[in-house]
Amino acid sequence: MSQYDAGDLPPAPEKKKSPAEEAAEKRREKLTPGSLMKAVIRSGSGDLTPADGHQVVLHCTTRTMDGIVVNSTRREHGGKGIPLRFVLGKSKMILGFAEGFPTMLKGEIAMFKMEPQIHYAEDDCPVTAPNGFPKDAELQFEIEMLDFFKAKVVAEDLGVVKKIVEEGKGWETPREPYEVTARITARTGDGKEILHSKEVPYFFTLGKSEVPKGLEMGIGTMVRKEKATIYVSCTYLTESSLMPQVEGLEEVHFEVELVQFIQVRDMLGDGRLIKRRVVDGRGEFPMDCPLHDSLLRVHYKGMLLDEPKSVFYDTQIDNDGEPLEFCSGEGLVPEGFEMCVRLMLPGEKSVVTCPPDFAYDKFPRPANVPEGAHVRWEIELLGFEVPKDWTGLTFKEIMEEADKIKNTGNRLFKEGKFELAKAKYEKLLREYNHVHPQDDEEGKIFANSRSSLHLNVAACYQKMGEYRKSIEACNKVVDSNPVHVKALYRRGMSYMLGGDFDDAKKDFEKMVTVDKSSEPDATAALLKLKQKEQEIEKKARKQFKGLFDKKPGEISEVGAEPADDKNVSDVAGSEEPVTSADRDGSRKPSPRAESEHAFEEERPGLIGRLWPSARRIFSSLGLNRCTIL
Repeated sequence: MSQYDAGDLPPAPEKKKSPAEEAAEKRREKLTPGSLMKAVIRSGSGDLTPADGHQVVLHCTTRTMDGIVVNSTRREHGGKGIPLRFVLGKSKMILGFAEGFPTMLKGEIAMFKMEPQIHYAEDDCPVTAPNGFPKDAELQFEIEMLDFFKAKVVAEDLGVVKKIVEEGKGWETPREPYEVTARITARTGDGKEILHSKEVPYFFTLGKSEVPKGLEMGIGTMVRKEKATIYVSCTYLTESSLMPQVEGLEEVHFEVELVQFIQVRDMLGDGRLIKRRVVDGRGEFPMDCPLHDSLLRVHYKGMLLDEPKSVFYDTQIDNDGEPLEFCSGEGLVPEGFEMCVRLMLPGEKSVVTCPPDFAYDKFPRPANVPEGAHVRWEIELLGFEVPKDWTGLTFKEIMEEADKIKNTGNRLFKEGKFELAKAKYEKLLREYNHVHPQDDEEGKIFANSRSSLHLNVAACYQKMGEYRKSIEACNKVVDSNPVHVKALYRRGMSYMLGGDFDDAKKDFEKMVTVDKSSEPDATAALLKLKQKEQEIEKKARKQFKGLFDKKPGEISEVGAEPADDKNVSDVAGSEEPVTSADRDGSRKPSPRAESEHAFEEERPGLIGRLWPSARRIFSSLGLNRCTIL
C-alpha cells in the first residue's frame, strides 16, 4: 500500500517562478488598500481582458484631483492624438497601469485614482515622469482601452511589434537575401494614411534597405499569405525607396499582406554561389530535401552567365530528353551544382549562378565552356532515392553493400577528392554502429573491415595535412589491437609528418617487436625519419648560422637563407610505402608508396618490391596518382 491515504496525497511541487514573475509580485506588495481605485465610465464589450503577451492600445489623460489636465494623448487636451502602446509583461510602466490594464475590456473607459507610490513616485520606478509632472501628488488617469491583442515582439526594445490579422500558410519565413512580393499600406500613429494601397504588389529584396528596417524585420516573421499589422517606432523608420521621407514620424502602422517570396540562398556567404527557387517543390524544407547521399534525377540547362543565350548543355536536347541521374557525395557533378541540388525539394525549379572554382575549373570542363567562366544552371529536381536500408539484410548482404560504398571512397581518394572519400568512409563507420555480427567468423570480418575504414580515414587526413586527426583515427585501431602493424606504421608516418619524431620512432620500432616480417618496412621508415631529422637540423643550422660568431656590440641577423639552398628536399613530402600481406591476411606497410593510396587492399609481395620501377612507369604515363589495388 501507498504510504499516503486517498485523501492525504503529498502536495504537488510548486512551480518555480520566473525572475519577471518574482519582480512583479514584489512590486505588487507595494499596493495598499485605497492606493489604486477604479471607476468605470463606459463599459466595454465582451468578457476578455488583456494578459501578459498582449499589446494594449489606449488613450490616456492624466488630471490632478482638482480636474486640471497635466498630460494627455488626445488632441483636445493638447496631445498629439497618437495612442499609447504597451506589451503586458514586457513594457516598462507605472505600477497602477500594470495592475489596472488587465482589468479592462475592449472599448472600456475607466478612471483610475492612484496615490503617488503607485505611479511615478514609486521606489525604483522603471519609467521617468515627464518634465514638470506632479509625481508626488495623487492623480486621476482616464484610460480608454481601444484594442488589445496577442503580440509578436519583433524587436527586444518593443520598437517593432506585429499583430497577426489573418494566418498564413506553411512555416517558412523570408530572410536575407530572399525576394519578397507584398501588398503594403501605412498610416501614422494617429491614423493618417501615408502609403496608399496599389493594385500591383511591391517587390523588394530583403537586406537591401528597399523598405524601412522595422518593416523588413516584421516581414521576416511572416509566412506566405499572412496578413498582419506591423507597428514600427521612429528608431526603426529608416529611409528607403518605399518611404523616402520618414522625418517627423514617431511611429507608423504598416498593413502587410505577404503575397509570395522567392527563396534565395547565398550558399558560400560571399555572394558568389546563389540559388534562387523559382518554382516551389513538394514537401517541407529541409526535411524532404536530399540532404544525405542519394540517387538524384534532374533536368538542367547550363549556360554562360554573361551570355544567357549560349547554352552549353541541355538534358532535354543533348541527353535525348532523359534526365541526368547521379549519386550525390561521389564528385560526379560540379561541387556548386551538387550543393544546391541537396537543398531542393522534389518538383522544385531553381536558378543557380556559380563561380568558376565551384563550377568547371575543378571539374571536367565542357568544350564550349572557357576556363574561369561563371555559369548559370536552370535545375529541376524530378526526384531522388534514398540509400538502401540495411534493416533486414543478412550479414553477407550488409558487407556487400559496405564494399560498394568503400569502393566509391577508394575511387574518390585516387582522384584526389580526399574530403569526399573521407565522408564515404565515415558514413560507413556510422552505419557499422548498428551492425551486430552473429558469430566469431562474422566478428573477425567485421573487425577487419572497421579497422580498414579507420585507417582509410587516417590516410585521408594525412593527405589533407591534418596529422593530429590522422593520429586519432589510427588510435581507434591501435586501442582495439595494439599489435596492428599497419596502424602503427600509418600513425608513425603521421607523427613524423607532424614533427613528433620521438613518437614516430617508437611506433616504427614497435612494428619490429610485434612482427619480425615488418622489419624491412620499419627500417626504411626509420631511415626516412632520420633523414627528416637531419633536414630539420640542417635548416636550423643555416638559419642561425653566424648568430654567435659576432664580436660584442655587433648585431647578427637571424633567418637569412643561403641562396644556394635549392637542392634540399623535403622528406615530409616524399613518397610513403605501400602495404604487403602478412601471414594471417591483414596488410603490413611496405616502405615505398603508402602515401599514394589509403586502402587496405591485397598487394602481392613482388609488386611491392618492384614498386619503385612501376611508379616511374606510371609517372611517365602521367598517372602519378594511380594506385594498384
